[in-house]
Amino acid sequence: MGRGVLAEPSGAAVMRMGFGYDVHRLVPGDAVIIGGIRIPHTRRLAGHSDADVLLHAIGDALLGAAALGDLGVHFPSTDPRWRGADSGALLAQIGRMVVGAGHRIGNIDATVVLERPRLRPHIRPMREAIASALGVDMDRVSVKATTTDTLGAIGRGEGIAAWAVCLLTTQEADGDPSY
Repeated sequence: MGRGVLAEPSGAAVMRMGFGYDVHRLVPGDAVIIGGIRIPHTRRLAGHSDADVLLHAIGDALLGAAALGDLGVHFPSTDPRWRGADSGALLAQIGRMVVGAGHRIGNIDATVVLERPRLRPHIRPMREAIASALGVDMDRVSVKATTTDTLGAIGRGEGIAAWAVCLLTTQEADGDPSY
């Protein structure tokens, strides 16, 4: 592949950013799974897998930063293998793909948007679960929660959404891979 005029010098470290978003509908149930953590609630998230909006947004951010497609490319909802899949296991697989493509996870910053349940007591366990799935230190993972102040579908309690950004670092192929 050719190098453009604005490409980094051979062997230079490259930073790549990714963005991910996911939203799932709430339906009657007894718990939601967010950030790999089961949280008792009067509803659950509907989806083909376990519908973990936070892990899905993070997975898409990582895949996007590495230019490896998106969740639907690797884990399509039309494939019965992924029915009820554990999103933590999918995130771990994405992490291996990203590292296998020559990238290192710099950091992840994510926000969950919901009215209920309250996530504050669950933030640290979520960060721990995400860090563990990706094999990174917990200080590289930030998770926040906010509401819409009762505005819109999420504000009415119809669903939960999550946004995530990540930073990957990469060493150009002919450079020193010890970064």
